[in-house]
Amino acid sequence: MIRSELIQKIADENPHLTQRHVERIVHTVFDEIIAALARGDRVELRGFGAFSTKARDARTGRNPRTGEAVDVDDKHVPFFKTGKLLRDRLNGR
Repeated sequence: MIRSELIQKIADENPHLTQRHVERIVHTVFDEIIAALARGDRVELRGFGAFSTKARDARTGRNPRTGEAVDVDDKHVPFFKTGKLLRDRLNGR
């Protein structure tokens, strides 16, 4: 499912909301999750999962095309851990 499909599904299930309002709500939720992660906060959605960031150290990588050694800077990457309810539903429990 892509963002536009999510917006359409929510709009279809909530006829009292216009497409524009649903779009604004979805964008606001995603923007707030992104902003919290950028601040280094953890975002937990009970029953669904938790978003956080993990630090990756600097390292020496390889250019796959040439095999040349390349320095890769340290960085923060997003991480998602599924909640118990989501894991149980995916596994048919």
